[in-house]
Amino acid sequence: MRISKIEIENFRLLKNFSMDLENELSLVIGKNNMGKTSILLVLEKFLNPSDGNRFSFDDFNTEYKKMIKVLIEDPILMTEEDYKPLGIKMRLFIEYNQQDNLSNISRLMMDLNPLNNVIVLGFEYSLEYRKYHKMKDDFKKFQTSEEQKVKKDNKYKPKSAFDFLKHRQEDFFSLIRKSLEYNIETKTVNESVFLNLGKEQISIKDVINFKYISARRDVTNKDVDKTLSTQTSRIYEKTESPDEQNKAVEDFKDKLSETDDHLSGIYKTLFNGIVEKVRNFGGVKINESDIEIISTLQHRELLKGNTTVVYKHDEDSRLPEHYNGLGYMNLISMIFEIEILVHEFKRETEKIPADINLLFIEEPEAHTHPQMQYVFIKNIKALLSEGIKRNDGIKRKLQYIISTHSAHIVADSDFDDIKYLTREASGVIAKNLKDLSERYSKNPKYYHFLTQYLTISRAEIFFAEKAILIEGDTERILIPTLMRKIDIEEREKFSGEGESDRYLPLLSQNISIVEVGAYSHVFEVFIDFLGMKTLIITDLDAVCEDGNSCEVSKGKGYSNASIRHFYDSPSLEDLTNRSFDRKCLRKESDKWVIDRKGNLCIVYQVEEDGYNARSFEDAYIHINKGFIKDNKQNFAGLKLKEHFDNGKSAYFLAENCIKKKTHFAMDIIYQSDSNLSNWKIPAYIKEGLLWLKED
Repeated sequence: MRISKIEIENFRLLKNFSMDLENELSLVIGKNNMGKTSILLVLEKFLNPSDGNRFSFDDFNTEYKKMIKVLIEDPILMTEEDYKPLGIKMRLFIEYNQQDNLSNISRLMMDLNPLNNVIVLGFEYSLEYRKYHKMKDDFKKFQTSEEQKVKKDNKYKPKSAFDFLKHRQEDFFSLIRKSLEYNIETKTVNESVFLNLGKEQISIKDVINFKYISARRDVTNKDVDKTLSTQTSRIYEKTESPDEQNKAVEDFKDKLSETDDHLSGIYKTLFNGIVEKVRNFGGVKINESDIEIISTLQHRELLKGNTTVVYKHDEDSRLPEHYNGLGYMNLISMIFEIEILVHEFKRETEKIPADINLLFIEEPEAHTHPQMQYVFIKNIKALLSEGIKRNDGIKRKLQYIISTHSAHIVADSDFDDIKYLTREASGVIAKNLKDLSERYSKNPKYYHFLTQYLTISRAEIFFAEKAILIEGDTERILIPTLMRKIDIEEREKFSGEGESDRYLPLLSQNISIVEVGAYSHVFEVFIDFLGMKTLIITDLDAVCEDGNSCEVSKGKGYSNASIRHFYDSPSLEDLTNRSFDRKCLRKESDKWVIDRKGNLCIVYQVEEDGYNARSFEDAYIHINKGFIKDNKQNFAGLKLKEHFDNGKSAYFLAENCIKKKTHFAMDIIYQSDSNLSNWKIPAYIKEGLLWLKED
C-alpha cells in the first residue's frame, strides 16, 4: 500500500498542484520559492493537526485571497444551491493490492469494483455555507465599527477585508476529512460523492503515519549544544520497550541496581547531617516518618542527562560533540533522528504500525560539503530500505520524500526518483523526470547521453532561473566576464539619464552556464521540459562545397547540427540575413516557432563592421584587432604574432595564430582594464545576453 499522488489546492504557492510519488524515494527539486517546504507543511497541517499547527490567513494562495475578498464584500448573499465550499484542499491517492491487509481501509472504500484499487482521501480547510453566511454578517458589523472609528478620528485608516480575515478566519473555516469516490476507468475524482470521516468517526491514524525532519534543525557547534547527546537518550527510549528486552538493556539495568546499593551507602554518610537536623526539629518519628536518602537511578532519566557523544581521535583524545564541524554534526543528527522516527513508526506500544508510513526529509545538505552530500544520497536508500520491521514479525514499507537544493545530491540520484518543481502560467507544477524517456523515445541515444551527462556534471541547471548552453572551454571561461561587462555598460548607460538599470544585472540573476559541445540539439526536449529561458551560443561553422571550413563570405553551407535542427535546415544565406527577432523561439506542439517573447534563443556570428565571422575567435579578433596588437606580446595563447601587423584577415588569424583557445580566453581577461572597457563583445553574444537579461 502506498501514496501514489498528492494533489494540493490554494495553499501558498500551490494553487492547483499535483505530484506523483514513487514506491520509496521521491526526490523533490527546483529553484528557490517553488513550494517544496509548502508540501511538507500542508501534509503536517492536515495529517497531524494540533493547536500549534493551525492554518493561518497567510496560508491561503494569493489568488484565493482575492476571491474570498470579493465574496465577503459582495452585497449579494449567494443561495446554498449556488454556493460551493471554498478553501485549502489536499487529496491523497492511495493504491493497494491483493497482498495488502485491507482491514484499516475497508470503511474508506467507496467502490467495490475489484478492478478499482485506489482510495482517495480528501482533506479540506474550507468555508461551509452556514459559516459563509455568518462571515458576511460579521463583516458588515466590522465595517460599521470601522466607519465609526473614522468619524471619531479623520486620520484613522479603516481596516480592510484582509485585516478582518487575518484575525477572524478561524471562526469561519473548519477542517473536514473525506473519502472521495474515484472512477478507475476515467481516473477522475467525483467530489459530490464522499464519506465524511468526521461524522462517521472514522480515524485514519492506522492508515497513514506522517513524520518529518525539518531543514531548521537544532544542531549548532556551541559549547552548550547537546543535540547529539540528547538524541542518544531518545534513541534508547524508543529501543527500550516491553517487547524488546534485549540482553544489553537487561545488563544495563542490573548494573544500575548494583550501583544503587553502593551509592545508598555513600548517601547515608553524605546526607547524615541534614537528616539529623530534620530529626532535631521533630520531623522524624521512628517507624513512621524516619527518612533515608537512597539511590534510585532510572535508566531512561540517566541517559537523558548523562550521555555524551564524543569524537575519538586516538586512545587518549576524546573531544565533545560541539568541537566538530556543523556538517558532521548535521549528518550524524539526521541519522540519529531517522533512527528515532523509524522506531516511532513501529508504534511498539500500539497494536500495529500504520499501513502507510511517510517520512519527509527537508534539505539534508544543510552545512555539508559536496562529498558528504554524495555520501548521504548514496546511502539513504540502503538505510531506509528495510522499512518498518518489528521483532514480532510485522513489517511495513517506508515511503519517503527528500527535498533539496543540492546539485550534488541530484547528480548522484536516480532520474526516475526526481520530481522537478517549476512555475508555469497556471502556477507551480511538478514534473517527473522519468517522463523524459518517453519524450526521447524517437532518439533513445539522446536520452542516454543526457542522463549520463547530467548525473556526472551540470546538475545545477535544475536550480537555475535561466540557462546558457555553450560549446566549449573558451565560452565557459569568458561568459562570466562578458556578463559583467554588459552589467557595467548598462549601468553606465542609464545612470547618465538618472534612471536605474532596467533589468536585474546578469550576475545577480540565477543563471546556469552549461557546456554542451556541439550537442545543444540533444538538449532540445530537456530545455522544453525545464521550461526555463535558455540562450544557446554557438558558431556559424560555414563550409565550402567540399565540406571543409572556410570564411563565411566564401561558404556554400554550414556544418552546425544544432542550428540545422532548431531552425529546420535554413540556408547559409538565410542565416546570415536573419534578424535577431527571428532567432527567438517557443515550442508549439512538437515544433519550434519564431516568437520574440519565446523562452529559447540561438545566437551565432553576425555581420559586424562589414564582416561576418565564422567562430568566436574570428569574431573577437575582427572587432578587437587593435587591442590584441597592443598586447600581443603578453598573449600567451598566440603564436605567429607578426601576422597581426601585416593585414591578415580575422579568419586567417583565428585559424593560424591561436596556440590554444583556453589560453587566448585567459589572455583577454588578464589584459582587460578594471572596467573591461578596452575591448568589445562580439555583437551576436551581446544581443543574446541582453535578451537573456530581460525578465
